[in-house]
Amino acid sequence: MIKHAVTNFFGTRFERDIREIQPIVEEIHVHESRLAELEDEQLKAQTEKFRVFMRERTQDLDEELTELRETKKRTEEASDRERMALRIVELEEELQATIQELLDGLLPEAFATVRETCRRLWGRTIIVRGREMKWDMVPYDVQLIGGVVLHQGKIAEMATGEGKTLVATLPLYLNSLSGKGTHLVTVNDYLARRDSEWMGNIFEFLGLTVGCLDATDPGSAERHAAYACDITYGTNNEFGFDYLRDNMVHHLEERVQRGHNYAIIDEVDSVLIDEARTPLIISGPVGAEDNKRYGEFSSQVSSLSKKQTHIVNTLLADAAQLLEGADGDGGSAEANFQVGEKLLRLHEALEAVDLLLFVADHDQRRVGKDAEVLGDLRVVVAVALHPTKLPAACHDRGVGEGLLL
Repeated sequence: MIKHAVTNFFGTRFERDIREIQPIVEEIHVHESRLAELEDEQLKAQTEKFRVFMRERTQDLDEELTELRETKKRTEEASDRERMALRIVELEEELQATIQELLDGLLPEAFATVRETCRRLWGRTIIVRGREMKWDMVPYDVQLIGGVVLHQGKIAEMATGEGKTLVATLPLYLNSLSGKGTHLVTVNDYLARRDSEWMGNIFEFLGLTVGCLDATDPGSAERHAAYACDITYGTNNEFGFDYLRDNMVHHLEERVQRGHNYAIIDEVDSVLIDEARTPLIISGPVGAEDNKRYGEFSSQVSSLSKKQTHIVNTLLADAAQLLEGADGDGGSAEANFQVGEKLLRLHEALEAVDLLLFVADHDQRRVGKDAEVLGDLRVVVAVALHPTKLPAACHDRGVGEGLLL
């Protein structure tokens, strides 16, 4: 009852969020009226105007960060390096907060610039995935609201056909003004290629560069160039594997990613929940088989493996023969000692598990006696005079199907 009354008075969470964003939408409309009177070249100049504004207000922090990083590289004293590292973190946080504040202030005019660009493109013939089509999209107010939500780092739920692809261009353009790059992560390479070409018409009109990871090869110069673009489209797997590869390079200049400034994730439930259940696994390069050193060591390893297998089989056969010969008289002390010696050597050969020897089911009386002879080896003795699979207890020790005698 009380909850219902409060909701009726204050509105739902969705309604309250809309009320907070609505003044921003109205401010966008004000800028649109002015931008509509500009020539195309003047509209395109908006991007450089925004960037100059951003550089002027972040230049001091950027220069201090750059100088401090270079000083840290040349410093050998550990305590000084640690102090500089802490200061770098503080400056990075301060710079990020400054950029966020500046972008929030630019948002209405930047969104209005994108919307006016869409109007200028109306009716133009564009090529997307090799097909001609007419540009016929201008963001509605509800899509402006979606763009604001994405800029704020929240999730905007939109049904198919409501224009998610177009909505993403608004915060992508805004956040690219910092010059640090923005990423759009999608679920398949077709969407990455299509959207980079389709929405690229807006960004290129405004003087921005657009790249697509899925149109390049990993580690290539083209992949470097795609990440160097103002806006980069790609699949979650390409972004993920590039991150892993960047952490395996021998030289920093071999890395392709330049940082992680701002990203929009399409189909976020699929990428961060469903797809995330399958880990990305990557390994380093393997030498060619015709490599001289590979051939040399390969033959040695193969020979060693065969010798080890022969030794283990011989020890098993000798121990089984000794136990079989002692069957019926309970086994002499000498025979038990020899069996123990064989098993000790076998134990040294099989490091993965505690040594196991199997004896016939009908002779379980011997188990205690033989185990006592072997002492600290903790060998389970169960003499087998015929092939048999391991009991369940053996599987607990990591043995697969079992050893056969």
